[in-house]
Amino acid sequence: MDQIPKWFPGARLNYAENVLQRMSESQRAAAIYSVGEGRAVTSLTYMQLYDKVRLCASAMRKAGLVSGDRVAGYIPNVAEAVVAFLAAASIGAIWSSTSTDFGVTAVLDRFAQIAPKLLFSADATCYNGKIHSHIDKLAAVAKELPSASRVIVIPYDENHLGSTSTIPNACSWDEFLALADSTAELEFAQLPFDHPLVILFSSGTTGKPKCLVHSAGGLLLQHRKEHQISQDLGPDDVLFYYTTTGWMMWNWLVGALSVGSAIVLYEGSPFKPEAGVMWNLVDSLGITAFGTSAKYIQTLEDVDYRPKEHHSLATLKAIYSTASPLKPNSFDFVYEHIKADVCLSSVTGGTDICSLFCGANTSLPVYRGEVQARGLGMAVECWDGEGNAVLGQSGDLVCVKPFPCMPVYFWGDEGGKRYHAAYFDHYPHVWYHGDFMIIDEATGGVHMLGRSDGTLNPAGVRFGSAELYNIVDTYPEIADSLVVGQQHGVDERVLMFLQMADGHRFDAAIVKRIVAHIRSHLSPRHVPALILPVAGGIPYTINGKKVEIAVKKLVSDLYR
Repeated sequence: MDQIPKWFPGARLNYAENVLQRMSESQRAAAIYSVGEGRAVTSLTYMQLYDKVRLCASAMRKAGLVSGDRVAGYIPNVAEAVVAFLAAASIGAIWSSTSTDFGVTAVLDRFAQIAPKLLFSADATCYNGKIHSHIDKLAAVAKELPSASRVIVIPYDENHLGSTSTIPNACSWDEFLALADSTAELEFAQLPFDHPLVILFSSGTTGKPKCLVHSAGGLLLQHRKEHQISQDLGPDDVLFYYTTTGWMMWNWLVGALSVGSAIVLYEGSPFKPEAGVMWNLVDSLGITAFGTSAKYIQTLEDVDYRPKEHHSLATLKAIYSTASPLKPNSFDFVYEHIKADVCLSSVTGGTDICSLFCGANTSLPVYRGEVQARGLGMAVECWDGEGNAVLGQSGDLVCVKPFPCMPVYFWGDEGGKRYHAAYFDHYPHVWYHGDFMIIDEATGGVHMLGRSDGTLNPAGVRFGSAELYNIVDTYPEIADSLVVGQQHGVDERVLMFLQMADGHRFDAAIVKRIVAHIRSHLSPRHVPALILPVAGGIPYTINGKKVEIAVKKLVSDLYR
């Protein structure tokens, strides 16, 4: 398994061709609904989506894009993002995206590694009822990406057009599409099964984020399996998932187009202008499957918002939850206060596989507090730390046989050393995922217990402590630091411990400066929940590594 076997050698396919196949069957069927704070619902049929992809792909070719080039999106969750992704895929270029709430440093830590030829973005976004200009951050990113020959700026709306004069090589979305040959056919490059489709980013505890290269064939096969077989989605369904373009669930959402479903793209706060904003969409758009996070469901309960008292939800047949384990009380809330006859599926997987290890199965019962089942074709077992498969007791989530959606490689990882270290160092020849779990002996369902390694995962946004260390290390007042995650109810929160340098005192001012620095250079999601002083030194292993995992377990046990 750790040799990363090739699947279906000799086969040829194109991801975009498969995703857009419904155009030939039902041209007027809805493909995408796009909506967000301050934006009315717009829609694209499969025919309209096909035509926009055709024009965008032609413009990309005119801009010199070829198979294997990278196309990046520093972009909100809008229809243009899907169009650009599929256009790149039709050529064989590789897509990679981050959300607009990422700071300049966080974006460059990712995109500078892959040197994109084209960069798609927006001039503004809206969140919590406020419009935020994106121009300054985009200009700062573009200036540090000399590989980007064009920066394509999507207007937030016609009333909030921002000047792009400070952005190198900038043009508007319409100006870019004007490059296209209006009569050009949409050509689908026929490529090997393992041809790269997307690059996702997953941070470890040292160095810059790892660049995970996922294959077109692997994701197409995996997503179709999950959507079509496990979740029973098809042409009559409308799938909504609350996600950003920087989360793997965005790719998973787009994958539902391959089974003919319509997808809903939402950009903005899930609670503005009011708590029912996303449930209104269920009724107005006929959403049949609604995806969100465990934290969102918990927040609905905290603010005592009961969707079934305000909405019909007649079309809704499934609710998916991920990012952190869905606690048993949240199962009760869903069935009592949202809808009694939905299939509620807590699902788990990750950026590493851009899909699921365990998740929904509409043929099985739902048990309170459990993920329904291990995924089809995924040889998932629970190991006790000694390499023994166990049932009914906690252990590590491992996968003991190869699966098609394993990353094909890590970008820039000559010899595959980082890839091997990420998944195969813990148990030889077996994929170690870093999650703690229990497989129920009676039901076969799965209880997810959180992360078993040192990667930080607040609200499902996964990143490495090194990103925070890189910020703190610039402060001469701080001698050393340690960052760990702490299980905190259904979620995980980040704790930062500071060892002050001699002659310096820990106070509210240093905390405020660090928080502002992290928020502006990384993102609001990177900001620790607590920043605390330590009287002694930061613990290290004999090999010189900070002792994160032991501290994480200690503080999580204290919370429990």
